[in-house]
Amino acid sequence: MLQAMHDKFETLFGVKAEVSAFAPGRINLIGEHTDYNGGYVFPTAIELGTYGLATKRDDKLIQLYSNNFEEVGMITFTLDELEFETAHDWANYPKGVVKYLSEQFSDIDHGFNILVEGNIPNGASLSSSASIELLTGWLIKQLFTLDLERLALIKIGQRVENKFIGVNSGIMDQFIIGMGKAEQAILLDTATLEFDYVPAKFGDYVISIMNTNKRRSLTESKYNERRAQCESALASLQQALDIASLGELSLEQFEQHQDLIEDEVKRRRARHAVSENERTKKAHRALAENNFNQFGKLLNESHTSLKEDYEVTGIELDTLAETAQQVDGVLGARMTGAGFAGCAIALVHKDSVKQLENEVSKQYIERIGYAPSFYHVGISDGVKSL
Repeated sequence: MLQAMHDKFETLFGVKAEVSAFAPGRINLIGEHTDYNGGYVFPTAIELGTYGLATKRDDKLIQLYSNNFEEVGMITFTLDELEFETAHDWANYPKGVVKYLSEQFSDIDHGFNILVEGNIPNGASLSSSASIELLTGWLIKQLFTLDLERLALIKIGQRVENKFIGVNSGIMDQFIIGMGKAEQAILLDTATLEFDYVPAKFGDYVISIMNTNKRRSLTESKYNERRAQCESALASLQQALDIASLGELSLEQFEQHQDLIEDEVKRRRARHAVSENERTKKAHRALAENNFNQFGKLLNESHTSLKEDYEVTGIELDTLAETAQQVDGVLGARMTGAGFAGCAIALVHKDSVKQLENEVSKQYIERIGYAPSFYHVGISDGVKSL
């Protein structure tokens, strides 16, 4: 793929690429919708991701091209034109990174050409947007030899998502794509950004990624609404509790004080955030102790909570996860990512993978009308030069 990209780069821009990089996608094993509630998340970087090539220009022009969006064509703007534009489609993610980096580093005084190509299915909730953000930052870091730490780039990526794109997401996606290590998951405390690498080894079991093949667009989804509901629930609890986030509460404390949240829907949203946080800590312990049965049970409980309390699953994700849960050899399954569409994951015995794919596909086609896709991918390093 890289050689073909180098050839395409020369065709598009008439020069050879100076730098190249890869940024992975991610799956979140457990800890969903906890990262903006001050809780724990437990993601891994995956070998599916985004590749990029870049070269500096002599003028202030910036040219971006994606092999995944050839119909959009070349996106062109200058260093002085760094505002969000709907017509610029996917390129708003890299453009936001350029905007915030150029505000921070005066060294970025020339334009550049960038070609990207990803093998993350678009809208699959495997974090293609954070992947392109960190890839762009890493290419620019190399081009202009910026003194840019990984954590600073991670925070810029989140800022792009929140302020430039307008999705009030937490820091998980950018963090795992920036800090990931091969064969390791990260338990991240999103309140403090303290983290712990854990070997993501499941013995005779593997993680199967199941894609609904239903496209999800985050800003159109109910993401911001869920966050606002959690913030409102937190404000109600703060009448009696000295807490800064829902992530500080144990489930027992929440149950003692939940009546402070008068709105039943907001109460359920908060219950998910608190219970999912506890499940994530338990899952971390289970994996460290090779207790795969317990880990699978926690995946199932997570999906139920996301379905009933957080209401972000939908018929497609429910069909995938709940069908997978019934397959022999599957220890657990749940939706992963923001929800509403995208992907689910299953912890399945390596000898039962085909059975999982057959049984889930059959049920999904009957109920939804088209087939899901399945991926089995390794756990990758974070963003890196190639």
